[in-house]
Amino acid sequence: MGKIIAIVNQKGGVGKTTTAINLAASFAALEYKTLLIDADPQANATSGIGFDPANIKTGLYECLVHDMAPKDVLLKTEYDYLELIPSNIDLVGAEIEMVDLPHRELMMRRMFEKMQNDYDFIVIDCSPSLGLITTNALTAAHSVIIPVQCEFFALEGLGKLLNTIKIVQTNLNPSLKIEGILLTMYDLRLRLSNQVVEDVKMHFQQLVFDTIIQRNVKLSEAPGHGMPVINYDIESKGSLNYLNLAREILQKNGMTRITEEERILN
Repeated sequence: MGKIIAIVNQKGGVGKTTTAINLAASFAALEYKTLLIDADPQANATSGIGFDPANIKTGLYECLVHDMAPKDVLLKTEYDYLELIPSNIDLVGAEIEMVDLPHRELMMRRMFEKMQNDYDFIVIDCSPSLGLITTNALTAAHSVIIPVQCEFFALEGLGKLLNTIKIVQTNLNPSLKIEGILLTMYDLRLRLSNQVVEDVKMHFQQLVFDTIIQRNVKLSEAPGHGMPVINYDIESKGSLNYLNLAREILQKNGMTRITEEERILN
């Protein structure tokens, strides 16, 4: 049974979509069959993996609102082991259309029941909000990764998000875990970045990943070329950071295995 990980933070600009794309691509590079789900109407994960959202005719919206089978909207990426359920602007209307549906928080969970055993990992890129689609993702997921940028106001809104996760755990998904808090946009040269790392680790201790995502030009450039950083520049810091994050999650979940890619990279 595949592990479902939701990447969630209601704040924008924290590296959420970057994390979803590059973590999914890193799992795939390590030969774990991975599905990336774009649950954000902005469709940045869709474009960041090489597809034009304007050309997407069916995607997550049709699965949630019209009960279309996931296999009928699935896109094969050009990367081995990585597939995508895309998004487009239609997803904006999904929350309104789902409001009056019975068991509206369970639509995504039901969708996964048809496909969960086909993958080692399912990574969901959530929108920067705590609306119904994000609630659906939290209800369907086994765990949550919370990206936190190493900048001023880093902890702002984190309490609200943790409270939302607690409500979902209490009412909808008691098995939901916090996979970890991921520090992003770290700049070793800045005192502020180092202070944020200290503050987050002090407040959340074991919940914080050992891996920290550093600011990196290649990481910023890769989405513009429609590819994960590991395929844009495998030797960049961004690529190595996300591969290390994938390995850390695999080790934490007792799923570590040595692949040819790891032997080459080491």
